[in-house]
Amino acid sequence: MRILQPAEWKKPRGFSHGVVAEGPGQWVVLAGQTGGDEAGNYEPDMAAQVATALKRIVKLLAEAGAGPEHIVRLTWYLTSRSEYEAAGAGIGAAWKETLGRNFPPSTLLYIGGLVDDRAKVEIEVTAFVPNA
Repeated sequence: MRILQPAEWKKPRGFSHGVVAEGPGQWVVLAGQTGGDEAGNYEPDMAAQVATALKRIVKLLAEAGAGPEHIVRLTWYLTSRSEYEAAGAGIGAAWKETLGRNFPPSTLLYIGGLVDDRAKVEIEVTAFVPNA
């Protein structure tokens, strides 16, 4: 994949403006992953829920033979701007632990709520795995 970054634009922090995926390969599309664990329990804070959602994403990608480096798009649905901003350090640590130095194009949306009232975040993923 090639990251799209016009030379005259300031490089974004934590995401990229776009990517180009060329050649034959496999698309992987994940449903939105929330911060609930396997038993359906949710931690009360945003950073912990993001960490759980990212771990779920990495596990699903592995099922498809993919990894964080194959992510071409993330869409985040968040229930609170203030909680998201306050959780920045914890979210950054969770990102580093699960996605490493991969910063795909991302869109963040603040919404009124998610299907489960305890959920504070849901993240959708699109990935592309080129043929070897």
